[in-house]
Amino acid sequence: MFRLIETIKLKDGVLQNIRLHNKRMNHSRFELFGWSEDLILNKNILNIKDYSQGIFKCRVVYDKVIQGIEIIPYQIKTINTLKLVFDNSIDYSHKYEDRECINRLFKLKEKCDDVLIIKDGYVTDSSYCNIVFDTGTRLITPSTPLLEGIKREVLLTKGKITEEEIKYTDIKLFKKAYLINSMIDLHKIDIPVKNII
Repeated sequence: MFRLIETIKLKDGVLQNIRLHNKRMNHSRFELFGWSEDLILNKNILNIKDYSQGIFKCRVVYDKVIQGIEIIPYQIKTINTLKLVFDNSIDYSHKYEDRECINRLFKLKEKCDDVLIIKDGYVTDSSYCNIVFDTGTRLITPSTPLLEGIKREVLLTKGKITEEEIKYTDIKLFKKAYLINSMIDLHKIDIPVKNII
């Protein structure tokens, strides 16, 4: 049986956006395994008080049940450049532990720090983040992500970003791009559009 992961930001002893992580995990368990009995992550992640200061990555591996939990200190990687890579068959609609389809594309990054995956001509995600483009007055995320991330959902719900179809040929119309995921807040990684090649 294949396994999935849920990556949760643990900040100063508090699990961030835990309701949304629970929702996504249980949706995947139902959709992929037909398992309708909900798991509640915050009842299974113990010893949170040991991580009362700082930012940690909590990585939960699961299938029908939780298979393992790991909590480690977190540091944001430096990302300054993105390489466009094209794959019309890639599918990462659930957060699978097996990332071979993404790792294969990551190897094509050449001298860049990461890749930006294009599917059927449309912008999707980097190897581990959703992307948000800045027009100067608006923040727009592609409506065609490989994985609908938790941070992306939070920002959409709050109205801080909107979603639109973005073709790879549209990238030049923006000023810069931001990478976001459950560990990385908006504006923490910004990339000038000229650095997306």
